[in-house]
Amino acid sequence: MTFATRFAPSPTGPLHLGHAYSAILAHDMARAAGGLFHLRIDDIDQSRARREWDAQIRDDLAWLGLTWDSPVERQSTHFGSYRAAIDALAARGLAYPCSCTRRDIEAAASAPQEGAPQFGPDGRIYPGTCRGRPMSGARDSDAIRLDLSRCTAPELAFTETGPAHAGTHIVTLDALKRDVGDPVLARPNMAASYHLSIVLDDAAQGITHVVRGEDLFEATWIQRLLQHLLDLPTPTYHHHALIRDDTGKRLAKRDDARAIARYRDEGATPADIRRMVGL
Repeated sequence: MTFATRFAPSPTGPLHLGHAYSAILAHDMARAAGGLFHLRIDDIDQSRARREWDAQIRDDLAWLGLTWDSPVERQSTHFGSYRAAIDALAARGLAYPCSCTRRDIEAAASAPQEGAPQFGPDGRIYPGTCRGRPMSGARDSDAIRLDLSRCTAPELAFTETGPAHAGTHIVTLDALKRDVGDPVLARPNMAASYHLSIVLDDAAQGITHVVRGEDLFEATWIQRLLQHLLDLPTPTYHHHALIRDDTGKRLAKRDDARAIARYRDEGATPADIRRMVGL
């Protein structure tokens, strides 16, 4: 099987050093394996996506010397496949609409069971307030959630090659119910959640290796279950260390001072960027 990976940035701001590290690492791993490197633009949030950032991302990656082996994919062209997957899960009784706001979820969790986890990879663990609502009553303002209480699955494994978590990991429904809660499949006025969109897109592109930051390691648990429920292949995962500032805080889109474009304007070379991120 040909090694195939991807870099999937959101066009909501400039690429910074952390993005550069992830993109270069994935690109270099693919080239070392004689494999494929794809670029996919995560523009599922159309309210925040901007064409100018899309163009800047592609320009910065090309300046870094990265090449991709297929036309650029955009998640905004895949909304139909996301909807079909949600409909398929709903037809099996595995999805329900949720009208809870973040404030509602916080209020419901105000008296937690002693010793129970409070936060998972999707934030505050959802207490199941809307579970049981029929999909026929879904509104545009509702999120759509996966009903873990109605899911069935054996122990699910995935392979991790990143330095912090290398090995085989097992995902169980009991652990998901305890540590994650019913995950979101689609947010209000969005075609799909991050979790649903990437498992569908990775499968469609034949991605064999997912290379991304270690902050997304726990998200793999949700995605592994979705792969099982939708009969999709499971790639190998490689979660890498995050690039942080001098205070130890990981870089974010708002860190314009670390933007690749700014370093370019100041005369840095692609080799300089590689050295800055430890490559």
